[in-house]
Amino acid sequence: MNFYFKIMFSHVYLKEIEDVFRTPIIQQTAFWSVVKQQLGVKSLAVNIRIRKSDLDKDAVAHEYIMADMLVLLQQVSEHYSIAYVPYGPELDPGEENRGAFLEDISEQLLSFLPKGCIMIRYDLVWESFWAGDADCYDANDKWLGPPAVNTQEFRFNYGTEFWKLRKAASNILPSNTIFVDLKENKEDILLKMKPKTRYNIGLSERKGVTVRAAGMEQLPLWYALYAETAARNGFHLHEMEYFKAVLTARANDTQSPAEVLLLIAEANHVPLAAMFLVISGDRATYLYGASSSDHRDCMAAYALQWKAIEVGKALGCADYDMFGVSPSADASHQMYGLYRFKKGFGGEMFHSMGCWDYPLLPDAYAYYSSVEMRQKGYHLS
Repeated sequence: MNFYFKIMFSHVYLKEIEDVFRTPIIQQTAFWSVVKQQLGVKSLAVNIRIRKSDLDKDAVAHEYIMADMLVLLQQVSEHYSIAYVPYGPELDPGEENRGAFLEDISEQLLSFLPKGCIMIRYDLVWESFWAGDADCYDANDKWLGPPAVNTQEFRFNYGTEFWKLRKAASNILPSNTIFVDLKENKEDILLKMKPKTRYNIGLSERKGVTVRAAGMEQLPLWYALYAETAARNGFHLHEMEYFKAVLTARANDTQSPAEVLLLIAEANHVPLAAMFLVISGDRATYLYGASSSDHRDCMAAYALQWKAIEVGKALGCADYDMFGVSPSADASHQMYGLYRFKKGFGGEMFHSMGCWDYPLLPDAYAYYSSVEMRQKGYHLS
């Protein structure tokens, strides 16, 4: 019997955005939908009702799991759009069931999507199949990444009916991050850091660096630091309106609000570094960061991260997502500097699946993919 018909995972149906479940994944909250709405991007939300026994043969047959998923509808031309699922679905059905699960919910999503929707793009937060594969590490325990794309696609599509899932040319959200455990006491968190990181946190204090929370009036200050950082590191520059939306969005009347803090580190009233810290569910996330090229000896970025950890811990968060690094200690990688800096805070690496596509219009998808291949790059946000 075909695997796809043997396991019918789910029943998918629309729900109100404000009823999206509370989650530590910011991009799957009602808050994030409000942010995107302010930027002109529409969204929809669906419930996914799953029989437990389809995922666990030992489960009681009549018990169900209820999950949900936020879908952004992004217009890419006058007649075409894509459905983008940022860091979703959150529910992981288990490695052997992932492909069939995505195929199942994709087929059911079709009736809710606009005409001219090229594909559903899942920016998967599930841990990579190959993160625990010993063959994907070298003798120095450096992760070598997933295998060739055709091998990835074969494994992911195994057990599906249509074999349509395709690895995207590049990822939109970071697929490699570091999580710091905030359930530990502060002394133990410090002890797990690299000695140099602990030293630099202390040095920043001795240099007189202080960190404060700022309001909307400080957004131009943030943006000046951010633009300087983008120019220095060569990454994509968002418009000011983007950060205004993140800072002003409110979803307090929903099941999944978020709290956003703009933190600024300064010495002698001179701003040296800044970041957006977002609290969602039981997680604190370092969403955006920026720093000045001046007074690097003050170690303001270290003071800023330590403050974020303290704030997240004080607010009852279980972990701190440092949001985006190179996949390993590869000095040639464009994000290696972030890896070296963030790894110093003692967290654990996490490798996710990244972006996977479920094409809906084959010809339009082939054209869209070819354009993406020519513009292939990495993304920080």
